[in-house]
Amino acid sequence: MKLRYKHQRFQTEAARAVTNSFKGQPFIDPAEFLHDVGQGRINYGEHGFANAPLLIDRTQLTENVRAVQLAQGLNPIEYFEGDDVTLTVEMETGTGKTYTYIKTMYELNKLYGWTKFIIVVPSVAIREGVLKSFQTMDDHFGDEYGKRMQYFVYNSKQLSKIDAFATDSGMHCMIINTQAFNSSFDDTANNAASRIIFDRRDEFGSRRPIDVIAKTHPIMIIDEPQSVLGANKNNRTRQGLRLFDPLMLLLYSATHREGDIYNMVFRLDAIDAYNRKLVKKIEVKGISQVGSTATNGFLCLEEIVIGKGNPQARISFDSKTASGTKQVTRLVGEGYDLFEQSGGLAEYRDRCIVKRIDGRAGTVELLNGTILSEGTMTGNVHEDAIRREQIRETIRSHFERERMLFSKGIKVLSLFFIDKVENYRVYGSGNSVSLGRFAEIFEQEYINVLNENIDIFSPEYTLYLQSHPASTVHAGYFSQDKKGKMTDTKETTEKGRDEALRAYDLIMRNKERLLSFDEPVRFIFSHSALKEGWDNPNVFQICTLKDSDNLTKKRQEVGRGMRLCVNKNGERQDQDVLGEHVFDTNILTVIASESYEKFAKQLQQEIAEAVAYRPTVVTAALFEGRILSDANGNSVKITSELARDIHEELISQGYVKKGALTPKYHDDKRNGTLDFGDDLANMSVAIAKVLDSVFDPKAAAPSNGRKRRIGNFDADKFANSRFKGLWEQINVRSVYTVDFSSDELIEKSIEQIDLHLNVTEIHIQVTTGAMENIRDREALESASAMTQGKTIRKSVHEAVSKSVKYDLVGDLVRETGLTRNTIIRILKGISPGKFLLFRVNPEEFIIKVASIINDCKAIAVIKKITYSPTDQTFDTDLFTVDEVRGVVGDNAMESEKSLYDLVVIDSKGTEMDFAKQLESNSDVEVYTKLPRGFYINTPMGQYNPDWAIVFREGSVKHVYFIAETKGSMREVDLRETEKSKIACARRHFASLSNSTVKYDVVKSYQDLYNIVNNQ
Repeated sequence: MKLRYKHQRFQTEAARAVTNSFKGQPFIDPAEFLHDVGQGRINYGEHGFANAPLLIDRTQLTENVRAVQLAQGLNPIEYFEGDDVTLTVEMETGTGKTYTYIKTMYELNKLYGWTKFIIVVPSVAIREGVLKSFQTMDDHFGDEYGKRMQYFVYNSKQLSKIDAFATDSGMHCMIINTQAFNSSFDDTANNAASRIIFDRRDEFGSRRPIDVIAKTHPIMIIDEPQSVLGANKNNRTRQGLRLFDPLMLLLYSATHREGDIYNMVFRLDAIDAYNRKLVKKIEVKGISQVGSTATNGFLCLEEIVIGKGNPQARISFDSKTASGTKQVTRLVGEGYDLFEQSGGLAEYRDRCIVKRIDGRAGTVELLNGTILSEGTMTGNVHEDAIRREQIRETIRSHFERERMLFSKGIKVLSLFFIDKVENYRVYGSGNSVSLGRFAEIFEQEYINVLNENIDIFSPEYTLYLQSHPASTVHAGYFSQDKKGKMTDTKETTEKGRDEALRAYDLIMRNKERLLSFDEPVRFIFSHSALKEGWDNPNVFQICTLKDSDNLTKKRQEVGRGMRLCVNKNGERQDQDVLGEHVFDTNILTVIASESYEKFAKQLQQEIAEAVAYRPTVVTAALFEGRILSDANGNSVKITSELARDIHEELISQGYVKKGALTPKYHDDKRNGTLDFGDDLANMSVAIAKVLDSVFDPKAAAPSNGRKRRIGNFDADKFANSRFKGLWEQINVRSVYTVDFSSDELIEKSIEQIDLHLNVTEIHIQVTTGAMENIRDREALESASAMTQGKTIRKSVHEAVSKSVKYDLVGDLVRETGLTRNTIIRILKGISPGKFLLFRVNPEEFIIKVASIINDCKAIAVIKKITYSPTDQTFDTDLFTVDEVRGVVGDNAMESEKSLYDLVVIDSKGTEMDFAKQLESNSDVEVYTKLPRGFYINTPMGQYNPDWAIVFREGSVKHVYFIAETKGSMREVDLRETEKSKIACARRHFASLSNSTVKYDVVKSYQDLYNIVNNQ
């Protein structure tokens, strides 16, 4: 089977965007130069051929690029960007980036005569993929352009190909990966590769190969520049590029690095590609364990982080929460105490302290002797169960997709990424080879799922399935040593790159064969490090059989399966073939090794980060509510009426058409002739700044818009306003006395534990969700582009480790403050079934029983508590002892009425709305968010009221007010402990003699206003 290529409009547009940037450049045959044939001789019969120089100047380049950008709705440049000639093309993964730049090379040759090209890629995997693309597209482009390009992979030991690159007048392309590039083109290095390229070699006629290449002034195409070029502007790669004396640089990627985008001429981002159905629809199945006994000493070493200081380790472990336990991930150093940092979980009591982090070996050793390597874990007793469920769900999804597509002649492939070869193949002594644990599980589950579903399959499909035993339908693609054994390797050494190359050669060589039904292999296991090497259009399921880490991007995980599939004839199944039903056939299902919620959220956020700010539609709403400055520095709030006037003026001036800025606007802005009419002339600068935000929302944001600010305390306002009178009444400390019946508390605790105690049932959860379309960037940022579907739960049993010892009574004494005798009486009184829950999940049992007892204690004490004021008071220093920090527009707002110029809130809903109402209401004279140092002692712990408010005299009946804001006013929505603290606060403020302070709980300013106006 041979892949068939066809012309796609967006790829043609991308090529045209580059070629149109050089309009005015004449067609010139390759420039001849006298070629140094070696030994210092110039042979006048021997010529070299170089790209003709660029004859248009930067002014013409600027005009060309602006025209290209305006035609596409891109933000036009003011001047040609960068010191060199560089163009940027953004194309989403799976849309044919390699096809596009090869086509662009042919177009540049056809229009301008340029013939010499060099492609630089970030890895061996991508290099081999590009090479395979040249091979499979050779006939396609040869038929279209009537000529064929010569191409080769750079090898410093094959200098004859470099000679041919320079001396042949035809089209030539050299492909090189970054590692070979850096080792070969670093003139300061002292390695064999660099010596060859920079030395005058006898076998190369005493010439320097780098000089021969540079003479051709090649056009350099940088594939994935964010990886190739790196962040350092002066690194070896960037310095090496200059040695080629390139005619220009063309940058191609789906995710360009900010600061390395020069003269963007084409953009097809993730949102465009997805909504135009140029890639597969994404479906996610999240598989995760819910609940944990937290008794097995779970610890996972995700990675060793090497920086400027000592190495650190990113680890995951169990941690105590208010209602149970959860797994957390932390970056730690030597001396990190897991027992202390987990909240005192007993499973980490036995010297679980990081003793040594070995960056070279990639290991972490604990004081108790436990040693973990990167990517390994201990104490996760259900890892095998989760991996089995992942494999089973992948096989099930495969059969569902394959059953639908078999009759359409579309081969379905599933891809498993694993970390270690031994999980797929085990090599014993001599020549013995056996299945690894994942391969074993796969064959078992393949047979199980097939037998469960065989009755619903068509006769033809059933015959196809039965003709291939489980052992023949899967294969492994890994790095291989010279004996053909699969190996774990990284591309950081020459040996590693050679071993990886053997794997890529196998992958690429079998690309078309895997699409044929004659080849039984449909399930592929590959190394997670080789993800970039996999690029087969018929991958419909991707499963990563390892714990998710913070380094692996979710987009990287899904990227290998995003291309639209092909049928058995090599025909692409796109809109030309399927119309609007592309997503019915093309669905990529990702079987994730984590919860659906976590995977889906991170995937959407990564896509949001990758897509550029899309042009905002220009309507009156763009201006409404903004505060703009006029020419005299006065602030003008834009009302809805004024916003409509501005919008109408933009349309009448020809600056806006169909919600988009016109070329006339950009030209006038560039020429300094913007005209917004006489009535708006005074605000023209501010209006233009708002319009700048159409392409970059940050442009119109305040300079401190997203920075964390420190609030300043206004001492004069405190001393001179009527707040001082409020403070003198509320700064009195109090003491409480309480007398309650232990028998009553014990009886109530037993009753509530028997009624309400439950601990988490350990189960595996499979949750499905899909992304039908992407409305906008905001939908991705809020993780609402994906819609969650059904959830299936599968119960499992997690044994409680017998090595962890608990002092159940002592733990509950510490958590509740009650005596051992009282705790023992409570535990003896609860039902046997409830007490047995301790054996199921001891940590959660302790946390929840303590919480129930504390709630009962709160109810008991509140009936008998009394408060009395003391002679002690709170000092005013507590207003300045702690910094008030917040982000304006996020968790803080600027204030003129508060004691601080910044009001920082704990919740963006109720509290933020309440603060805004206090700020804007004329009846409020001064207010403040009370500092944490101001508190009321209660049997349930310290209580911090939220707000202190002073109303204007005569405007309300109660001038002084202490408010607690809650999102719900219903008693049932507040926990007993919280309700009891509030009740204690009421009694505290009531105890203050001669106090005119009113205290209450409110949800909104309207609630507050109603209270202060009642007797």
